[in-house]
Amino acid sequence: MITLSKFDQAKKFKDPVIALGVFDGVHKGHRMILSQAVRKARQIKGKSIVVTFWPHPQKKQSLYSLKHRLRLIDELGVDACLVIDFTKKFSRMKAEDFVNKVLVRKIKARYIYVGKNFRFGHRARGDYRFLKKMSAAGGFYLKAFEVLKKKGDAISSTLIRRLISGGKLKQAEALLGRPVSILGTVGKGSSFGRKLGFPTANIDPHHEVVPAAGVYAVRVFLGQKKMKGACYIGVKPTFIKQKINAPHHRQARRKNISIEAYIFNFNKNIYGRELELQFLRKIRNERKFTSPVHLARQIRKDVTVIKDLFSRHN
Repeated sequence: MITLSKFDQAKKFKDPVIALGVFDGVHKGHRMILSQAVRKARQIKGKSIVVTFWPHPQKKQSLYSLKHRLRLIDELGVDACLVIDFTKKFSRMKAEDFVNKVLVRKIKARYIYVGKNFRFGHRARGDYRFLKKMSAAGGFYLKAFEVLKKKGDAISSTLIRRLISGGKLKQAEALLGRPVSILGTVGKGSSFGRKLGFPTANIDPHHEVVPAAGVYAVRVFLGQKKMKGACYIGVKPTFIKQKINAPHHRQARRKNISIEAYIFNFNKNIYGRELELQFLRKIRNERKFTSPVHLARQIRKDVTVIKDLFSRHN
């Protein structure tokens, strides 16, 4: 997938099928829109282009960083993604101007795919009905998608953010259509885990919503390499003399939270590399320990439980 940052860069694409939206989280509802845009583009021998925005137009905390979002969009077979810099100046653009000047003149959209809850333009005055009215004059076809629901609740990034930070990973996974994951860069830590016999990668997440504190079975993606491991989220180290957060700590206090991944059968220097962690199951909550010896003993138990989990549910 090619990532674009300027409107004029989209001119070279033939018969573009546009998927328009923020697509924060790339959840089941988003995936439906994106996948059908890809299918239509292939059907007409055109190109699928996602038109999205960064930062979030509604100034919400994003579920994923832009880089993580682009990785997930790329996995769906999209040809290109135009990331519009959502500046204060751009936020004042009228809905009519966005359609005429950007979608029609610059991108030359042939099809536009959009969710029925998406709004755009100054004061959010544009929606799918507005696009429908402008489609004939603009020379494009519009396909608007109903909001997907799960057990009566609309699938939304806001709901998924709340589920992840509250520790309800299985519920979030059902709405995402894939395991909850975070993308981050490996940084240098205190090497405390290595001293205990469990060298860990300390993850600095990229503007991601992080699950509640605890120990998790995780899949670890390093480039094209897929591995298995254990992940600890919480205050480091968890000794009884320290005051630690409750398992369902508030997102606002996450600055004091450590994310450490112990990758099985792996001991290479990966400082500065990007890792994606997929959270498969929570093993236990965060706990206090009286000494490093007791902590090491518990880590061994955690690793045994997780390896057994992987062997039974490969």
